[in-house]
Amino acid sequence: MWVGCNDKPETEAEGMPNIIFVLADDLGYGDISAYNPTGKIYTPNIDRLAAGGMRFTDAHTSSSVCTPTRYGILTGRYNWRSTLKQGVLTGRSNALIPNTRSTVASILKKRGYQTAFIGKWHLGWDWAQTDTLEAGEGWNPEDFDNIDFSKPITNNPNDLGFDYAYGHSGSLDMAPYVYVENGQVTAIPTVSTVNTGEYSWWREGPTAPDFIHDQVTPNFFDRAIGYVKEQSNTAKPFFLYLPLPSPHTPILPLKEWQGKSNLNPYGDFMVMIDHYMGVLMQTLDEAGVSNNTLVIFTSDNGCSPAANIEQMKELGHLPNGQFRGHKADIYEGGHRVPFIVRWPGKVKAGRISDEVVSLNDLMATVSAISGYELKDDEGEDSYNILPVLEGHTLNEPLREATVHHSINGSFAIRKGEWKLAMCPGSGGWSFPRPGKDQTVLDTLPKMQLFNVKTDPQETQNLLDSNSEKASVLKELLTQYIQNGRSTPGIAQTNDGTAHWRQLWWMDEN
Repeated sequence: MWVGCNDKPETEAEGMPNIIFVLADDLGYGDISAYNPTGKIYTPNIDRLAAGGMRFTDAHTSSSVCTPTRYGILTGRYNWRSTLKQGVLTGRSNALIPNTRSTVASILKKRGYQTAFIGKWHLGWDWAQTDTLEAGEGWNPEDFDNIDFSKPITNNPNDLGFDYAYGHSGSLDMAPYVYVENGQVTAIPTVSTVNTGEYSWWREGPTAPDFIHDQVTPNFFDRAIGYVKEQSNTAKPFFLYLPLPSPHTPILPLKEWQGKSNLNPYGDFMVMIDHYMGVLMQTLDEAGVSNNTLVIFTSDNGCSPAANIEQMKELGHLPNGQFRGHKADIYEGGHRVPFIVRWPGKVKAGRISDEVVSLNDLMATVSAISGYELKDDEGEDSYNILPVLEGHTLNEPLREATVHHSINGSFAIRKGEWKLAMCPGSGGWSFPRPGKDQTVLDTLPKMQLFNVKTDPQETQNLLDSNSEKASVLKELLTQYIQNGRSTPGIAQTNDGTAHWRQLWWMDEN
């Protein structure tokens, strides 16, 4: 078991740090024991990662679902500025990020980094087709009938700055179930598989012989560990983007981890992930590169109902901590996530920050670290958190404000302790849910104003008593949308020509 940094003398070459960004999938704020010491899931290795660096208590994803958050991480741009205004992509979807847009990987590559993606992509790429007929979106098995798996994939991660790319296209419950390495499928699918277990389900679709669902997470960790060992023997610094497909469904802890959490299969899956994080950190120690490696561990959104949240609550575990809602929601449980940074050469151990940060801030931060100056059309919503990591006292908050987004495209804006949600309910999957609970929603105010400092559970809508505060926040959100950016700089243009039905308040101005 990994126990922390080794005591060997520094062996790293002077210069820019290695960077490893580990993105868990559907892991909640309360699923790490450093964040939730009274919870039922024990994560000693991730806890040691936090103890050796900085733990953020107020970190947020750009969206409360998978694809949009990943877009924000790699581009430093709010997801709703892309052509995807709501929902997520499938394993069949075409590329969301155009090759002309800068990414974290392309910027670091310019600065001399070796760059690698290993894991779940879920940002679309363009499959070769046997004909030009329009296929389905990717929710049904017949939607993959005209894919030619023998031909190269275009507009893939290699085209966005990654020297090496290995992973699968969508979530682990989304077909096709094939690995793609540097634009080429590693094995042609020969069968169609489906699973219907309560926790272990996946949709029916083509499956390659080398794609075994319960081995996908271990496979990604093993390849990441191999990459670290290989790159640690070279002169160039490396950037490793490791987006895990877990603990998202299918929830598939290996046999040796089953029952280890004394909670449910989701808890067991978390224990397994923690183990592999320990192995990864131990690899850095053994390679002698720990002190000059920046490691970030976080999640793409809150815990999903697929993990059986209500059952875990009954057993005394709150996967999203004290916060209201869960994955897909505009409420805090949808987008407030663990965010842990360890960089022994720069970040003092054992620190906790209450600064509001976003996963979008990765681009501006690595740009500052590597000495790259962002252009006006790069990282339009990304803030440099390096001053916070280095322990500097800030005269004002790092971010002027932060925008949140739910699965149905609902917006919220947070400034200081105030959060204005531009919808009457969750905007997602919890009560009151759009469509499902419409009778209730029709009786509620169109907006919700919360003080998340005094009311972190978001139980009191303070709109009537603080209408001026709401107006200021609404005006700032409108400005961010219209300017195409939320950081200082020349105004930019959002992608997509269709009017967003979620921007009803702008029509009223």
